Amino acid sequence: MTTSPTRRTPHTRRPRALGALADFLRNESAGGIVLVAVVVVALLWANSPADSSYIDFTHGHGWAELHTWVNEGLMTIFFLVVGLEIKRELVLGELREPRSAALPAIAAIGGMVVPALVYFALTAGTPTAHGWGIPMATDIAMAVGITALLGSRVPAPLKLFLLALAIVDDLGAIVVIAIFYSDSVAPGALLGGFVLVGALIALRLAKVHTLWPYVALSMGIWWALFEAGVHPTLAGVCLAFVLPAARLERAEQALHPISSFLIVPAFALVNAGVSLGVGPTRTSWAVVAGLVLGKPLGIIGACALAVRMRLATRPPGTTWRQLVGVASLAGIGFTVSIFVSQLAFAGGTSGPAINLDTDAAKLGVLVGSVLAACIGAALLVTSTTKADQPTIDAQVV
Repeated sequence: MTTSPTRRTPHTRRPRALGALADFLRNESAGGIVLVAVVVVALLWANSPADSSYIDFTHGHGWAELHTWVNEGLMTIFFLVVGLEIKRELVLGELREPRSAALPAIAAIGGMVVPALVYFALTAGTPTAHGWGIPMATDIAMAVGITALLGSRVPAPLKLFLLALAIVDDLGAIVVIAIFYSDSVAPGALLGGFVLVGALIALRLAKVHTLWPYVALSMGIWWALFEAGVHPTLAGVCLAFVLPAARLERAEQALHPISSFLIVPAFALVNAGVSLGVGPTRTSWAVVAGLVLGKPLGIIGACALAVRMRLATRPPGTTWRQLVGVASLAGIGFTVSIFVSQLAFAGGTSGPAINLDTDAAKLGVLVGSVLAACIGAALLVTSTTKADQPTIDAQVV
């Protein structure tokens, strides 16, 4: 008896889920390559004889709003995509099952707390100590891009662990930005924002599936947060978490390429052009130490504690050396780390055009991310061979 082609069985659903994950990882990998290329262009431009044209392009009078509109406008869509990724993992993915979510969630907490403490310890008593949130975040595109380049040398469970860890990490970064890196808050506008968030939730509870009311209310939330002094990109996160499940996958599929190939590269172009003539400072070294040392120490320490207390188990088919390699890759903190640098030292993204502390922090992010990538890749390449990998690996990437 032939199965109807329209009938969906458990055997057909799982390959589709793996295919969706594979598409996501490929998108992140390609986006990471584009991101690296744009960073190189920005650095060469900012350090060329035509460096003044770079400043004019990003902060000058003719393009006065470019920097602000990218960081506060386009990045709202970036955080919308981040929110959709978090929600997908909570509803459909690795974070749905408490047992599966335990290790990456605990690891992410350690990977946020320890880098922040390392940075703060090295800058305590200085005005730049406020930048402790800079080395907390992991750049999913670059970290996943490295694992994709390494191919089957990285076991599939380890790739899923890194993805889940980075997503929890992003959630933590969103909370930190909302609480610690917003300007002085205007209570009236903030109250208006809460009212609009309530209306957004009411739409969800009423099971409204038409998209435009959600978008309209989210635009209102963006403006209310902007006026309140809370970073308006959080409006994207609000929309992601209340969007109906029926719209979740389609919205992510539509927006993810835009975020990976347009928004994040645009952000890199207007923010990564750091003058290398500034030279490393105490702030720079604190960021590097947080990303290169604090991140893997926090992740591995948290993992070891969780496994020892039997709260979680190590990803199957992996070694501690491989876990250290992936923990080092988590120290690639480009996009959100630079974003926090802007908020911490430039009075928000609409602050002064050029700020030495911001440039020093960005330099630390760039150097730290490169070192973390090299260390992580070296550990993974020397820890295993292709023959040792689970067969599922070819299905994931």
